[in-house]
Amino acid sequence: MTSTPSAENDWPDLAGRLIDIDGTRSHVLPVRVYFEDTDFSGLVYHASYVRWCERGRSDFLRLLGGDHRRLIDGSGGSEPAAFVVRRMTFDFLKPSRIDELLEVVTCVKAIGAASLTLLQTVKRGETTLVEAEVTVVLISVSGKPLRISSALREAFGA
Repeated sequence: MTSTPSAENDWPDLAGRLIDIDGTRSHVLPVRVYFEDTDFSGLVYHASYVRWCERGRSDFLRLLGGDHRRLIDGSGGSEPAAFVVRRMTFDFLKPSRIDELLEVVTCVKAIGAASLTLLQTVKRGETTLVEAEVTVVLISVSGKPLRISSALREAFGA
């Protein structure tokens, strides 16, 4: 009988992997398409891609040491804060179906004082299914923009 994993380290790829794309620190997250991700036509429902991209962004941040829990409770030594979506655009290029294995690839496009713009692609093998550009802003719990820390900038490779 096998034991139930009790720590995140027992599943090293659960949060995906940090990768290098053309000298830029990036992230790849594997995703399997389940029945709940599809609509009545049997194709992946558009909101599923939005959800998977959010997971890719969250896990990218987590692997760089800036996870949401530490940000929101302030345990990283700064004012409690969170990244919130300011803008997102999606181009839905090709469909996907149940049981397919996809990858969400996330790359940094730009880092501002309080904002981060990310490019995300959802792929099936070498085929790009969806392209997204998402801008998030770091805000305090009171709602004011906060500077992105130098440690997080360095972790993103900026």
